[in-house]
Amino acid sequence: SKLAAAHKRPAPGRAPTMMKLTVGRGHRAATTVARRLAHVPAAAAGRLRVDDKLKAFVDDELLPGTGVAPSKFWDGLSSILEDMAPRNRALLDRRDELQAQLDAWHRANPGTPDPTAYAALLESSGYLAPAAPPFEVCSQHVDPELALVAGPQLVCPVDNARFIVNAANARWGSLLDAIYGTDVLPGDRAGAYKPERGAAAFGVAHSLLDESFPLEGEATWSDVTALSVAMRDGGAASLQLSLASGGEASLRDGAQFVGFLPGVPTARSVLLGKNGLHVELQVDRSHRIGATHAAGIKDVQVESALSAICDMEDSACTVDAADKIVAYGNWLGLMRGELSVPMSKGGKEVLREMNGDRTWTSAAGPGSVTLPGRALLLCRNVGLHMYTDAVMLGSEEVPEGIVDAMVTAAAAMHDLQGNSRVTNSKTGSVYIVKPKMHGPEEGAFTAELFSRVEGELGLPLHTLKVGVMDEERRTSLNLRQMMAATKERLFFINTGFLDRTGDEIHTSMEAGPMMLKADLKGAPWYSNYEESNVDCGVALKLVGKGQIGKGMWAAPDDMAKMVRDKGAQLAAGASTAWVPSPTAATLHALHYHATSVKEVQGGMAARAAEIASRASSQAAGLMTIPLLPAGGKSLSADAIQRDLDNNAQGLLGYVVRWVGQGVGCSKVPDFDNVQLMEDRATLRISSQHIANWLHHGVVNEEQVLETVKRMAAVVDKQNLGERGYKPLAPSFDGPEWHAALELIFKGRDIPNGYTEETLSRWRRVRKAMEEVEEVEQLFSKDAGGGKDELKKPAPEVQISPSPPPRPHA
Repeated sequence: SKLAAAHKRPAPGRAPTMMKLTVGRGHRAATTVARRLAHVPAAAAGRLRVDDKLKAFVDDELLPGTGVAPSKFWDGLSSILEDMAPRNRALLDRRDELQAQLDAWHRANPGTPDPTAYAALLESSGYLAPAAPPFEVCSQHVDPELALVAGPQLVCPVDNARFIVNAANARWGSLLDAIYGTDVLPGDRAGAYKPERGAAAFGVAHSLLDESFPLEGEATWSDVTALSVAMRDGGAASLQLSLASGGEASLRDGAQFVGFLPGVPTARSVLLGKNGLHVELQVDRSHRIGATHAAGIKDVQVESALSAICDMEDSACTVDAADKIVAYGNWLGLMRGELSVPMSKGGKEVLREMNGDRTWTSAAGPGSVTLPGRALLLCRNVGLHMYTDAVMLGSEEVPEGIVDAMVTAAAAMHDLQGNSRVTNSKTGSVYIVKPKMHGPEEGAFTAELFSRVEGELGLPLHTLKVGVMDEERRTSLNLRQMMAATKERLFFINTGFLDRTGDEIHTSMEAGPMMLKADLKGAPWYSNYEESNVDCGVALKLVGKGQIGKGMWAAPDDMAKMVRDKGAQLAAGASTAWVPSPTAATLHALHYHATSVKEVQGGMAARAAEIASRASSQAAGLMTIPLLPAGGKSLSADAIQRDLDNNAQGLLGYVVRWVGQGVGCSKVPDFDNVQLMEDRATLRISSQHIANWLHHGVVNEEQVLETVKRMAAVVDKQNLGERGYKPLAPSFDGPEWHAALELIFKGRDIPNGYTEETLSRWRRVRKAMEEVEEVEQLFSKDAGGGKDELKKPAPEVQISPSPPPRPHA
């Protein structure tokens, strides 16, 4: 009720005034939030002040064992912030300056721009950077999972311990489970195990084995009744397969037999390999599944997620020091190899830990073959635009990404120094993914930041590697220059097409109304964006030193379509692509068996002249703005409403979980009840698309507000019974509702269309309200024994009606 009174309720049919926002599309001046801060001794860290719990975490948990004293850490962080925080601010101001020039030009030249005049604007303003001198990527000491072997990549919020342990362990996955438990195999998969479905899953697995590991002659894997290993002179071994016909067969390519675990009378495990990836056939006739298979195979284990991004950014929800400590603590646990999660499985309590490495007897001769049991772990820090009050420099909030870099690197020192139960990087590198950079100046800033962190922590130069997310329009148009700025550290370039779509809308907000959301990927900018990214990676010799990555499969329940379609990303030259789950990683790994990315990229490198010749046409395509023809006048009212409904429903479905429950990434049902993997990038698209149409009169305020209210009822119904869910209707009040409306009605003014600032601020309001509720519950309890004080009303707790914005959105 206090919150409702503090925020004026909207008049019927009018957009509500929720809070004071600076007019114009720029970053706001810094303001601070009162926090409990621990003073670091002035002699050690100058003006630095740190949340007391964060300081205790760093001093007592993060640093012991690294050789870095707390005073050295905080003094180093203070020194970096003193020098680089003002420059971080200047880079954000430069974003605003460029955006203001684009806005003014589009207002004077509405609609599809003249290509020559538009290119001249981008060049004269500095939006297009000068061409980089000839160079090649020269990163060293990059692990083979990134530099040499193509395979799936998971992205997982690091603030969820159960999810992130599962992601770390997703290096190996059960092919039989992935087939049985998804729509790859049609039919009913609910309820208890169905033997007939299990047999059908084996049938699909046999076919896949036939494709990847064909047998001699006409034999197929469905004919195999036993697997045995024959030893030869010199310690080498060969795989012999008994057939139902009474004969024997071997692999068509004997080199695909990599290793085994001996058994009596047959091998317990057979390890096969193709294109640098592996498949293990596990044999146990006494197992309930193995007993049903002619050869006693109980499972087919596929090497799946070669790497996993431990995400502190778009899929996480960290809005204050307490949240960041959870995220930092999980990353630290991963780097020590000790992160574990208690779970209930089959009615029993179990402890899920990080898997150890796996070893087989080598088929090539004396010795063994050891493969990692875990994905190589990368950490995505936040972008330059995020600021935090968990650390303060004087009275100013500081760039959160600078703090992230120091903590990420310090935690990884446990791995680098051999203090971990398991090894992450075998080459002595730390992999940090850097999102939402706008142009090469920000890439150079990041490279310098990493050098400063290495110096303060005593790490060798270029220990910290950078993964560049090609997800902002200015980076796409200047990708070669961005790669030049990071060439000694670069380990991947990745097309994050979701954020890239949101930035495409926001950058050209004033040009006119955008296409229907579903049509945006069919516009010229998108195909040129994807093609240009691969071309740059190949031409600038990233191949063999890092990854060329493609974006997420966003429909985690539609694995059949993923199996059909996602292989196209490899054929286009990608060496990795994102998947939403361990199961998806297992299925996507099959694409890397079917396609040799090494051969695809090698063929592209041989056509260097062709690649170079299409750079100018790609740039022209990238500069083609995806506007509606005739300003949208040809669209029917039904088509407009359908797109608006879809955007509003998706926006609300994500916001209610982020603000209300602190869930940064989850499966959210869309307007048609199709489960989609949503994070802040998809929210950015929906909010910016509505804001764009609202700005250009395709829709009006009354229509938008009516739609959002109607979709609120849909979202409430979709979340019915969800634990901790807070309904939007009928009150249409509270942090979730206000956050959603702010993203829409202030979307045009939000810097770069980023959703983080709005979400974070309203999530903090929700957390404060929950704290008040806890206090009220405590004071309302009857403790008995004559303790009447506990029956008194709870003391009033003030919640700011307009929580001060963090300085950058």
